[in-house]
Amino acid sequence: MELTLWTYEGPPHVGAMRIATSMEGLHYVLHAPQGDTYADLLFTMIERQNKRPPVTYTTFQARDLGGDTADLVKRSISDAVERFKPEALLVGESCTAELIQDQPGSLAQGMGFNLPIVNLELPAYSKKENWGASETFYQLLRTLLKDQVLAPGAAKPSPSRWRAEGRKPRLNLLGPSLLGFRCRDDVIEVTKLLVDMGIDVNVVAPLGASPSDLKRIPEADANLCLYPEIVESSCSWLERQLGMAVVRTVPIGIGATQQFREEIATVLGLDQLPPAPERSRMPWYSQSVDSTYLTGKRVFIFADATHAIAAARIASKELGFQVVGLGSYCREQARAVRAAAQELGLEALISDNYLEVEAAMAAAAPELVLGTQMERHSAKRLGIPCAVISAPLHVQDVPARYAPQMGWEGANVIFDSWVHPLMMGLEEHLIGMFRHDFEFVEGHMSHKGQKTAVAETAAPEVQTDAGCTWANSGTAELGRIPFFVRGKVKRNTEAFAQERGIKEITDEVLYEAKAHFTR
Repeated sequence: MELTLWTYEGPPHVGAMRIATSMEGLHYVLHAPQGDTYADLLFTMIERQNKRPPVTYTTFQARDLGGDTADLVKRSISDAVERFKPEALLVGESCTAELIQDQPGSLAQGMGFNLPIVNLELPAYSKKENWGASETFYQLLRTLLKDQVLAPGAAKPSPSRWRAEGRKPRLNLLGPSLLGFRCRDDVIEVTKLLVDMGIDVNVVAPLGASPSDLKRIPEADANLCLYPEIVESSCSWLERQLGMAVVRTVPIGIGATQQFREEIATVLGLDQLPPAPERSRMPWYSQSVDSTYLTGKRVFIFADATHAIAAARIASKELGFQVVGLGSYCREQARAVRAAAQELGLEALISDNYLEVEAAMAAAAPELVLGTQMERHSAKRLGIPCAVISAPLHVQDVPARYAPQMGWEGANVIFDSWVHPLMMGLEEHLIGMFRHDFEFVEGHMSHKGQKTAVAETAAPEVQTDAGCTWANSGTAELGRIPFFVRGKVKRNTEAFAQERGIKEITDEVLYEAKAHFTR
């Protein structure tokens, strides 16, 4: 293992906790020592939940290790079943408890309870949070739907059987969960899309679903795989074992939303696709004169696979940006990210080391970063605008307002979130560029009719290199260079000076370096 200050994903038992907390009537008994119960904070602080996660901890202590901790596990399971009376029970262990090898899941299955028990064996030292959530939901489905698996050779149900049964088509929305990115609002937006098409929603899971709801999943005509990190394996299992068709297009962005509607119509055998309602303003703006300012803007993207791939498509095909970096921390989805990067002529960065991502970001010299809360911190250090598009997230990325990422309204939200940082960056650059003009100097008349002393904008912070220093004239000239290329100009100029043994970088040296690198 590698120690780090920040991490993109927690251990797999946090993923299991996401599934348990997202659902109703489900309880999770976690064999864990004192100190491994920190995950409560994720839901009460970040998700602003008004209740604790449905989790019972064994919370063994150091002194318990000399005795039989298996008895502690059994007592905790009995107490949880008696107190909470869940429809189904998840039983697992944290990374620390895994070392003790008490096998709490096997203990629970041998206690004679009359309810479904899912034994979660999540390898804490080789897998992480998203995989843990995916495996938990997958094992839960297998346990609850084992009696509905098709017999070998049995005919698969037709996705268009709704017509013969004289009813509306029904779809399941699979994937939304707590600690996902804007999942609650995405469910609302996707439901609106389906209503526009005359389609009913059968089950939304895991968010808001109960174990009894999961048993109704086969009643739908097909499944929507909205968040592959969480439900791709489950959708594939439902397709293989229950014959349920899967719609895999994720409706993030104008193009993908229309493709999503078309794929649904094809899968369900709809005679005619209803016209798309004009709910998004992004296509209008993309065709306006104002949008030409955005054309060719360099953007660096790093997020979970679903949002990274969608962002790359929107940036390159809908907003006219130039994607100069694309990557993800989701190793299980690396193949899809690499394919998306290859289409853009890039090599995907697959890493869970935020320092490696920051180095790649600095080398790409983008004008906008689209990433997680980690990239927001890195971009701030580099002086680059950033918009958060994916988990892991901060509480400020869980807005009280309606802010989906999917569907027509999601395209509006994305446009505002991405474009505003660029516009503010332009404003800051113009203020810096014209700070020497008479309107910005001390003594200029304000809009209130008073003279005000306006402090001159400070020069950008320039670190002194070990081999050379920056003279005041060089620092001042560097400050006039647009913020989004300033870092690259600084590095090139310092390299130019070091190669020639120049100890002090003046404005003249900066001009010479510029001429050298533009030849």
